Amino acid sequence: MTTETLSKQRLERMRQVLSGYVERKELPGLVALVSCHDDVHVETLGTMSFEQQAPMRRDAIFRIASLTKPITAVAAMILVEDCKLRLDDSIEPWLPELAQRRVLKSISSQLDDTVPARRAITVRDLLTFRMGFGSVMAMPDTYPIQKSIREYRIGGDGPPLPAQAPGTQEWLQRLGSLPWLAQPGERWMYHVSADVLGILIARVSGQTLGAFMRERIFDPLGMKDTAFHVPAEKIQRLPVSYMFNRQTNTLEVYDDPANSSWHPEPPFESGGGGLVSTIDDYFAFSRMLLNKGRQGDRQILARAAVALMTSDQLSSEQRAGSEIFFGDYRSWGFGMAVDIRRDEIFRMPGRFGWDGGLGTSAYADPAEGMIGILFTQRMMESPEPPKVFTDFWTLAYGAME
Repeated sequence: MTTETLSKQRLERMRQVLSGYVERKELPGLVALVSCHDDVHVETLGTMSFEQQAPMRRDAIFRIASLTKPITAVAAMILVEDCKLRLDDSIEPWLPELAQRRVLKSISSQLDDTVPARRAITVRDLLTFRMGFGSVMAMPDTYPIQKSIREYRIGGDGPPLPAQAPGTQEWLQRLGSLPWLAQPGERWMYHVSADVLGILIARVSGQTLGAFMRERIFDPLGMKDTAFHVPAEKIQRLPVSYMFNRQTNTLEVYDDPANSSWHPEPPFESGGGGLVSTIDDYFAFSRMLLNKGRQGDRQILARAAVALMTSDQLSSEQRAGSEIFFGDYRSWGFGMAVDIRRDEIFRMPGRFGWDGGLGTSAYADPAEGMIGILFTQRMMESPEPPKVFTDFWTLAYGAME
């Protein structure tokens, strides 16, 4: 047993500050977890919705959005360890729909104004989000490519609704019909790489992405509530999801359990943002990574694989243009961010994890032996973390004695 513990006085301060967000009706409820080695503290505050005052519950099932990405990366690295994938191999034998790519001459080019890709996309490109295609961080219809991304429902240009997605094969064919935004390996671009990675995992494993994750990650870690949809017997544990309407200055329902887009099995299992999970399930996943791939007597992933995943994989040139995601204090590993410079109490070099656009945040800090997870049901309004996130992380680090 370690001697490090969490300060009860500081944890009470955390409860007071987070409760303020509920009392001010900035969000209906939340579940927060902080662990320092063997000391684990969980706060469950507020309600499952504004409309019905059912108390928030520790086993609430949240739409974790982009917190799916680190799980997809782990699934891919399991296949690398199985020697079914190799990091610098082309993905074209498995995904011929993405062979012989064309690349726009510039982001503002018409879709037929292209040059050939200099090389094929590799597995490493997908893990590091350098495949050459991703979110366009500009107002809608600023560039011609945005119209096609929106109409084809490629994703990365707004919050997800899984039930409305095209089927996997149709999605991949639509993506394959579009030119890339950058040369493979040239620069980091958000989101779409993780969805392509999920399809690659399914084809290589011969299973659906969800089935492979269940067999190799969820069942071994006891993540019994993590999946790509919420079955009927669990739907009462799904909180209402909200988004902020800037025109009316109010929170409005984005997804309601009564007709949730996460209730039916989705036509496309999104490796970039489709999973739901609970605070304890995601803690089990985060603890496995913090423990260098091990959980109890099970080695889910090799220590060397975890070390590679959680280290900086980008050059400054590859990060250029992505400051809204990275600032100047973090970079990207495999499927998750890695802090590279201290500029806040909670930003520590080596800390790794990510945030989910529907209101979730999870990071682990190897130097401190700590994990923090915050699940809310209020959608983020930009890639920059909301105040409830930054307050939570400040308080989490302050709680360590």
